[in-house]
Amino acid sequence: MCGIAGIYFPTSQQQPDADTLRQMNDSQLHRGPDAGDYFFAPGVGLAHRRLSIIDLDGSPQPMRTPDNSVCVVFNGEIYNFKELRTELQAKGYQFISQGDTETILHAWREWGVDCVHHLRGMFAIGIWDAKTQSLFLARDRLGVKPMFYSLLPGNEFIFGSELKVLKQHPKFDRTLRHTAIEDYFSFGYVPEPYTIYQHCFKLEPGYRMLLTPGMTSLPEPEQYWDIPTEWSKDVTSTEAQNELVTRFKEAVGIRMVADVPLGAFLSGGVDSSAVVAMMSQLQSEPVNTCAIGFDVPTFNETEFAQMVADRYHTNHSVQVVSQNDFELIDMLPSLYDEPYADSSAMPTYRVCQMARKKVTVALSGDGGDEVFAGYRRYNMHLHEDKVRNLLPLGLRKAVFAPLGKLYPKLDWAPKFLRAKTTFQSMAMDSVEGYHNSISILRADEREKLFSKEFKQKLNGYNSLQVFRRYQKNTQALDPLKTVQYLDLKTYLVGDILTKVDRASMAHSLEVRVPFLDHKFIEWAFKLESGANLQNGVGKFSLKKLMEPHLPHDVLYRKKMGFSVPLADWFRGPLQQKLQDSVLSERMLSCGIFDPAQLKRLVKDHISGLKDNSASLWTLMMFDGFLRLE
Repeated sequence: MCGIAGIYFPTSQQQPDADTLRQMNDSQLHRGPDAGDYFFAPGVGLAHRRLSIIDLDGSPQPMRTPDNSVCVVFNGEIYNFKELRTELQAKGYQFISQGDTETILHAWREWGVDCVHHLRGMFAIGIWDAKTQSLFLARDRLGVKPMFYSLLPGNEFIFGSELKVLKQHPKFDRTLRHTAIEDYFSFGYVPEPYTIYQHCFKLEPGYRMLLTPGMTSLPEPEQYWDIPTEWSKDVTSTEAQNELVTRFKEAVGIRMVADVPLGAFLSGGVDSSAVVAMMSQLQSEPVNTCAIGFDVPTFNETEFAQMVADRYHTNHSVQVVSQNDFELIDMLPSLYDEPYADSSAMPTYRVCQMARKKVTVALSGDGGDEVFAGYRRYNMHLHEDKVRNLLPLGLRKAVFAPLGKLYPKLDWAPKFLRAKTTFQSMAMDSVEGYHNSISILRADEREKLFSKEFKQKLNGYNSLQVFRRYQKNTQALDPLKTVQYLDLKTYLVGDILTKVDRASMAHSLEVRVPFLDHKFIEWAFKLESGANLQNGVGKFSLKKLMEPHLPHDVLYRKKMGFSVPLADWFRGPLQQKLQDSVLSERMLSCGIFDPAQLKRLVKDHISGLKDNSASLWTLMMFDGFLRLE
């Protein structure tokens, strides 16, 4: 795992400023503390920070051919590099290292932009080709590794592994993107391909981009892979019975190659437990496992993690964190560089901090919920869809839209009485209803939150357009597969993988994600929906097939998740901090918000009238971002 950066002048042979590139690279020292180097040629400069995982003494980066005609910087791991090496050697290519970076170098020489089709792994890649004077960028298929880029004044192109890398450049434009702010207060993150800045972008998962001499504007990135959305026959439950464990074990196994200590996160949930079960069957020595617990039973899963650790005799470590562990709050904005509102970033940071004391590489269970329909919201969505299918949209709007407006927001009531969001969603089509249900602040709440002037700047834009963009690819999918696809494109990338990448890299820890092996997904996403969500039980196929490998209580207990007690914090020890942040002069005078609504949200929460904790946390993180600007 590493950090990469680069500067490219497509319309001149100007030498990139060495000091600027060094400042960019130094800002990501945490991503690669083991080594750092540079490559300069007329019109281009490449930089790299290395966290040594494979071929510890070899594979320096930037890596170039002996004649300097091709140079590569690379963040990630290529799991099939040994097979690729053999294939390329048969074509006459000579190798001088034992790592995976050199396979990318020669794969480019052999296949050009199509080299990505031969790579199995997680990666963000930059390749300079001196013969064509071109720069090639590519990001892995599921977006495990990040890639940011921008075209600056003077036709200077820059890229890097984190936003903070680009922000080191003195010409970086910090003009905010208004639509990204609307997206953030809906999703809690800024979805690809945009960033919070108007002129800065993220390369989307499964996309590549070729920059060529003479270009004066950003080229359109090209998609080279997508989640399968069309097939002639679903994979049936019977076939899954025979293949799922075998395929998943293979995806785990190829991620266990490392020349440094390796282990796994073990939360006590199904996904991380499944990973540990497979690892334990693939190596003779005990697996290193790490778990974070809380001193409040409601949030503590360590007993379930211990069940799995005991079963497989892992080398298990547990760290109990206080429910009032909120000292990381002020650090989060600088860690994520743009507004980011998932409060589970704090326990994730802690488990990465703990794991790094024992290992350099950790496998995680991320992606299991999206691939196998594990989120509870999927079940609710299908129930709503059954009603949608019974009543035409016009009738539903006439009946449910007024109820959605009139029904109070009863946070204190039993769940079956908290119907406001459901009534709203029922008056919408399936995708809009799902968007409404997952939004941190719903459209009506954002309408109240934003100032009149800011809403004019949005010019009618609504974050639903993010889902609409991907919806066109889901025509062949059923309602469950459709929302899984949307989550794989948005929530997984913008929230889950972003959270883990920044939290792990802050501690120079590499995290590998077996559930997001693209070959595994190409098979697993074709499982019929009934095999994954059955009688209200999500991830049914995975749980059923893991029964011989994991305790029943781990497989079928109620899902907990990595949550923190925000509502209590904001009425107790963080009440003053909340007021100082959300009602700061920055927030009240920035022109984005209605000051009266900010005050109302704080007052209603502190008084106990409403639970506005999710909205207030989202606002608090936005204030943290503004504070650093």
